[in-house]
Amino acid sequence: MTASLETPEARLAALGLALPTAAAPVANYVPYMQTGAVLFVSGQLPVGANGVDPAHKGKLGAGVSLEAGQAAARQAALNVLAQAKAAVGDLAKLRAVRLGGYVNSAPDFASLPQVVNGASDLVAAVLGENGKHARFAVGVAQLPLDAAVEVEGIFEILA
Repeated sequence: MTASLETPEARLAALGLALPTAAAPVANYVPYMQTGAVLFVSGQLPVGANGVDPAHKGKLGAGVSLEAGQAAARQAALNVLAQAKAAVGDLAKLRAVRLGGYVNSAPDFASLPQVVNGASDLVAAVLGENGKHARFAVGVAQLPLDAAVEVEGIFEILA
């Protein structure tokens, strides 16, 4: 890896991405919780500067394409990373432990893991070796704001 891509922020920039401002919670919860060296990031939707992109709304397998679902998962993962950075100040202090992906899906949609790959691929690209993680992907009947995907994360805070 070249010297210019040694930090998570440099990797983000190389991908043409920037972390959004960490969103405030919209209900009775906190966006993240640290206990010891473990950071839990609450589920994040694919919300951008203008809310949820219409392409990131609806059900996979019933109007939302696999590619749009992957893009939604990627945006949600950016929001997870934004919350994580807000918690610890520097993405280089983090090791991904587990990502969870909830996919708003039609009953017969079976490509849940491929959708959540949008989030996993982004976290791995940004955190490098520290981005490898365990994961789950489940289909759900509905998500807030009719979002196509919601992603949560668990991270180890490195000394």
